[in-house]
Amino acid sequence: MRVGVIGLGYLGVTHAVAMASLGHEVVGIEASPDRLAQLKAGRLPFYEPGLAEAMAEVVSKGLLSFEASVDAATDCELYFLCVGTPQTSGSNAADTSFVFAAGEALAKVMSSSDVVVGKSTVPLGTAAGLQKKMSEIAGFDVKLAWNPEFLREGTALEDSLKPDRIVIGAWHKESVGALRNCYQQMIAAGTPVIETDVATAELVKVAANAFLATKVSFINAMAEVAEASGADAVSLAEAIGYDERIGKKFLRTGVGFGGGCLPKDIRGFMARAQELGVGRAVSFLEDVDAINLRRRQRVVDLAEQELGSLFGQKILVLGLSFKPDSDDMRDSPALDIALKLAAGGAEVTVHDPVALEALGDGHPELVRANDLEVSLEGKDLVVLATEWQQYRDLDPAVAISKVANKTIIDGRNVLDVPAWQAAGWKVIALGRNVHN
Repeated sequence: MRVGVIGLGYLGVTHAVAMASLGHEVVGIEASPDRLAQLKAGRLPFYEPGLAEAMAEVVSKGLLSFEASVDAATDCELYFLCVGTPQTSGSNAADTSFVFAAGEALAKVMSSSDVVVGKSTVPLGTAAGLQKKMSEIAGFDVKLAWNPEFLREGTALEDSLKPDRIVIGAWHKESVGALRNCYQQMIAAGTPVIETDVATAELVKVAANAFLATKVSFINAMAEVAEASGADAVSLAEAIGYDERIGKKFLRTGVGFGGGCLPKDIRGFMARAQELGVGRAVSFLEDVDAINLRRRQRVVDLAEQELGSLFGQKILVLGLSFKPDSDDMRDSPALDIALKLAAGGAEVTVHDPVALEALGDGHPELVRANDLEVSLEGKDLVVLATEWQQYRDLDPAVAISKVANKTIIDGRNVLDVPAWQAAGWKVIALGRNVHN
């Protein structure tokens, strides 16, 4: 098939490369001149393991090209809308203006046989409003479907090519047929397909993210109880995770979730539920969000408790991205903790294997460190805030010779605590009954 992908951010580039990897001829549309120039030069505007190599391969085969406008892709059979829906400034609601702008531009040039597929995460009812607006502009009944994405940063391409499920919400049978044709290789490999109404397809993504966020915040709420009672939240998570009704995934104590999806999506979900008159049904998400933010502050409080005062103390924060194998710092707990420590008067040095470049000139109050061993020198406290493998692999016996005060806060509960203690470190681990 000839496929158009509109919006070449994280979702759009990944989806475009995945569709080209399946053998489709893909045209990626990106309105930002800078981002378009980067892509045409073969550079990703973000970090994602393996994606740059995969993009270079499909471009070399002539299966993926990049254009500035949908005017250059009017001969596609299928168009995917992959533009962003950021949180609105001053509100919890999602900003859908980019989705409508992309859809309206496409409606001016598309034909009645074309199928348009939304992949962006949107509030309930967005698709219906978009379909109506596009049909008015086009002068015919636009075939719009919704096909939510379920990507995880760090494994995005694999998640696109081997998804857990494919959800198709559509008003027209032609839309379902086009998507099944597009995904036929994945379907033949056994990926389940759920055909449903459009509203349910919109709801699937935000409901899934709300559930995952709730699971993370639940175990972090238990960590608060554990810290007050002397219990061990890590052992607790292991014990309840063996219950097949609960499962182990997302049951890990630490500084909580971040990124461009979970925080934004649960807040947007709350805002939309209020508009629909069912705000009480998801009011628990307010606590989910609050618990998550409290865990970041808990690290700052522990640092101040350990040092007596933050003012003038030299603190190293390991990690800036919200998770490893990504340079995404949107709503990152690691970056938030570093900034809070700096705001308290500490001299904060930050290290991250890939996100320092993405940080650019922002946040001049943070000292950048490119060399991990050098960054340890003379520090009064080390905070592990993102669980990069590089930090997991640190030799505590070597690291201890660099620091001034041999204390580390393990904000992700990934260190071998006995090994670090044996090397002479004082380890403070969130939600754990660790005896130093």
